[in-house]
Amino acid sequence: MANTGSSSTSIGRKLIMAASGLFLVIFLLQHFLINFTSVIDEKTFNEISHFMGTNVLIQFVMQPILIAGVIIHFVMGFILEMKNTKARNVKYAMNKPSANSSWMSRNMIYTGAVILGFLGLHFYDFWVPEIDLKYVQGLEGSPTRYFHELQHRFEDPVRVAIYCVSFVLLALHLMHGFGAAFQSVGVTNKRYLTGLQKFGKIFAIVVPLGFIFIALFHHLNQ
Repeated sequence: MANTGSSSTSIGRKLIMAASGLFLVIFLLQHFLINFTSVIDEKTFNEISHFMGTNVLIQFVMQPILIAGVIIHFVMGFILEMKNTKARNVKYAMNKPSANSSWMSRNMIYTGAVILGFLGLHFYDFWVPEIDLKYVQGLEGSPTRYFHELQHRFEDPVRVAIYCVSFVLLALHLMHGFGAAFQSVGVTNKRYLTGLQKFGKIFAIVVPLGFIFIALFHHLNQ
């Protein structure tokens, strides 16, 4: 009975990890599409950003859910990694790790930790100033300020480099995590799983590269 309970708990953790990860993938895609409009048309980007920044549902329902999703995903990831580390009878160093698993699967905890740090920087760059302006200073700000604020954040080459490296690690994290997430939520059909894994690899390359392009574009067009 104890083993059954432990197994159920482990499955539950993996399901939570997978579901929160897939939720964050949806947010990442939405975030990318919005940010990409800044490359195409300044007015459109300002209009979308102003709507996102003033909509009550987004500000007080979706944002807290997003923050909770980030926390749950990474906390669960660290818990699962600690459990897996304790359960290993043979260390990777003694068992030719490259022959048994990919570099991405063995280093999910490290790429995840860097991504978590990057998310903290991202919130500090964009979310904290927005909250300070609206809810601390009590100001609305110009509805056309968003584009210039975005450009300002990408003036510093060091910050741009941090963003680029973080998105490379995000790509590696997604390449392994996307397929693993669908397996965890019960997708076992080989044809569907193969298709989802291929889609996941394309997503893991295109979206992070898109974010890198946005950062470099604004840095080079100051």
